[in-house]
Amino acid sequence: MEVLMELSRVLITELGDQQVIFLKEKDGQRSFPIVIGIAEALAIDRRLKGVPMPRPMTHDLMANVIESLGGQIERVVIHDLQDHTFLANLYIRRGSEVIQVDSRPSDAIALGVASETPIYVAEEVLKQVSEPATMEERIELLRKRKEMLEDQIAELSARLDDETFLEHASEESVGRHRRQLREMRKEYDAIEEVLRKFD
Repeated sequence: MEVLMELSRVLITELGDQQVIFLKEKDGQRSFPIVIGIAEALAIDRRLKGVPMPRPMTHDLMANVIESLGGQIERVVIHDLQDHTFLANLYIRRGSEVIQVDSRPSDAIALGVASETPIYVAEEVLKQVSEPATMEERIELLRKRKEMLEDQIAELSARLDDETFLEHASEESVGRHRRQLREMRKEYDAIEEVLRKFD
């Protein structure tokens, strides 16, 4: 069984190569994060917002190739989880034929997000990632996320206090850093409020 999901959040930070997207059950409450690369995260964010580029980037090129060959991206299916790595298939329809292509979830989502391609996750995968076995595991996951946010908030705050950075960075970059910091602090406060109930 496959469960229809939606891309609920794209969390981008310039402090590292690993970024996070969140998928949420379309008609339910289950959700989970997927760690992806910075290039894929930026592509998803840009294509989601419809930001034009002067020349086609990689995912734009792939989408154009598929369309030029008479294909249409039909759906993305995350079908397995092996050694903490998600496996996905991209389904492309060309006439009456449906072509299944092995893909990283991040690339498949980056390709499909511009045309609101439906994203599905196998029920077994969703159970593994969205339902920790015990409350203790849930709390431990929150604690780890809080620790990671602490480090990122400290680093980002230091960068925004650095006069050299502020002098040479563009206004857009500084604004983006400040938005990231606000978002991280908001998430940190929310996690801290939950954890206080269990301390």
